[in-house]
Amino acid sequence: MIIKVILEPSEEGGYTVIAPSLPGCISEGDSREKALANIREAIELYLEPVDDDQIFPSGAEIVELAV
Repeated sequence: MIIKVILEPSEEGGYTVIAPSLPGCISEGDSREKALANIREAIELYLEPVDDDQIFPSGAEIVELAV
């Protein structure tokens, strides 16, 4: 899977990286290489399947929508 990210220098030093196609998926690092390694890990965690029963309270209705 190929995901485009935006890598930009931080004012405080280091780099900030954003994955625009994955809302809220952002990371940073002291170097370009560390920032890219960190966003790779963040993307992997973002895309990791979760057990639906653990994140929704009992009584909540889970509905799947096709868009």
